[in-house]
Amino acid sequence: MKIRLKDIAAKTGYSINTVSRALKGRGDLREATRQSILRTAKEMGYIPNGIASALRSGSMKTIAVIISDLSNPFFSIMANFIEEAARKDDYAIFVLNSGEKQEMEEQAIYLAINKGVDGIILFPVQGSSGSVTILKNANIPFILVGRHFEDEQTDYLITDDVRGGYLATEYLLSKGAKRILFLCGPSALSCSREREEGYKQAIAAAGLTFDSSLVVYHEITMGNTYAFMKDLVQSRDDYTGIFAFSDLVALEAIYAIQEAGIRIPEDIKVVGYDNIQSQLFYPFPLTTINIAKEKMAERAVEIILSKIKGEAENVFFQEVFETVLIERKSC
Repeated sequence: MKIRLKDIAAKTGYSINTVSRALKGRGDLREATRQSILRTAKEMGYIPNGIASALRSGSMKTIAVIISDLSNPFFSIMANFIEEAARKDDYAIFVLNSGEKQEMEEQAIYLAINKGVDGIILFPVQGSSGSVTILKNANIPFILVGRHFEDEQTDYLITDDVRGGYLATEYLLSKGAKRILFLCGPSALSCSREREEGYKQAIAAAGLTFDSSLVVYHEITMGNTYAFMKDLVQSRDDYTGIFAFSDLVALEAIYAIQEAGIRIPEDIKVVGYDNIQSQLFYPFPLTTINIAKEKMAERAVEIILSKIKGEAENVFFQEVFETVLIERKSC
């Protein structure tokens, strides 16, 4: 049976109005009275009516987080940080997965809007800018994280991917890897293009000639890199370094390489991207490019809440977070 305010009132001997004020943290009540009511409500199993509260306030206190690949630990880590930040402001999140597919992303956006969320944090697929159009037409607060559209005026938070690509390539070169294979994500992704630009800049700075055959674009969802690398290893060129689009790509590549009897870092040196080992522990210590995941998550929540509350109308937040090389034993 659902516990109501009148049930708590009958149990405690206080009026329904006093019970209501205590549960909402309102009113000039003695602390002993408030604590007594809260304790009794908890013991009775009282659950506040969130829908009624939302109707009164006009807010569901909910943010949808649409991520592009739930199987990638990077996005799980980001979702966790976002949830922690949102909870501090009494907002809840629910996570939707697009699977790096444009159609699924648009379906997720429609679902979130139909559920009445107050705002959306989107890690975009970038198959097209259709999702941005939907969000703008729906007039719902949103922010992009990790990727951005150069021809769309939106709020976004990204990392300095050009710098990250440069640092990764420069480090591989400093370790003696002169021919570096870049396992890049799809070229439609802004972060792919920017990391490739950093890669090219480091090659040029070293006085070397850029070889387009060493840049390989492929799908970045879980399982794709391992199968791809098994074929690539068998027809191995003379590359002695690998710069991977993400840590997930790097770890799958390492698995295929070691399975073929090739040593890391003695034969091939590897650098990843994202530094998921800052939160997760893997047996292989991967050299990688660190991005400020927690800071980005907290800032995303801060901005989306300011948009939801109408505190940042007609203002666009377009921020770039620094990237830093983390040295481990794969290079």
